[in-house]
Amino acid sequence: MSDAAFAAAIFDMDGLLVDSEPLWHQAEIGILGDLGVPLAASACRQTKGMFVGEVTRYWFERFPWAGPSPDQVAVRVVDEVIALVRARGELKPGVARAISLCKRHGVPLAVASSSEYRLIEVVLGHFGLAGEFELVHSAEDEPYGKPHPGVFLTTASRLGVAPDHCVVWEDSPAGVLAAKAARMACVAVPEAVERDRAAFGIADVVLGSLDEADDAMWQRLAEAHRADPLAAPSSVT
Repeated sequence: MSDAAFAAAIFDMDGLLVDSEPLWHQAEIGILGDLGVPLAASACRQTKGMFVGEVTRYWFERFPWAGPSPDQVAVRVVDEVIALVRARGELKPGVARAISLCKRHGVPLAVASSSEYRLIEVVLGHFGLAGEFELVHSAEDEPYGKPHPGVFLTTASRLGVAPDHCVVWEDSPAGVLAAKAARMACVAVPEAVERDRAAFGIADVVLGSLDEADDAMWQRLAEAHRADPLAAPSSVT
């Protein structure tokens, strides 16, 4: 069935579809640590949602190193994350449920990610998800990563859908900010350690897991968005 409120569903990838945040942390801590950047997982969360080149430039500005450029380091980081995904990556709980929910409501699906295309292709191929999405778009093609809304606005444009007829599924504060800046509805699925972050307060719905996505949630989301795309958020926990 077609839903009058939404014409497309746009999914983030890292931390939402695949449990890759620990893998990113391992890669960043190891590679940047070897260059003298004193990173821990909590510090890695400061750059969550950014494009990888922005991440390496962020840390280079704070802890300049000799040798490889930030862009060269970014290549190393992505190479390591790809290897880790192939070795021990796992899907997040409820991915099939969320995809099925969107398809039941007759909307096309897209991925809009801060990761490079080469990593997106590995993840979707490795987990058999490539056929689920009509479009894949990376912040690699944008001048700015999240929280800039560009990656979502371009995705909507390429789908031929107005931004305020899109629902974004996100797990990061930067992603939620980007979705709302694009005037899109947003379902946030934050990690437990981040659920008190202020950015999640502007999401339209906050879930503990994609396993909580259901028709009742969709209906509440659609009703709130029809009434006012910038309406006060609600929570499902």
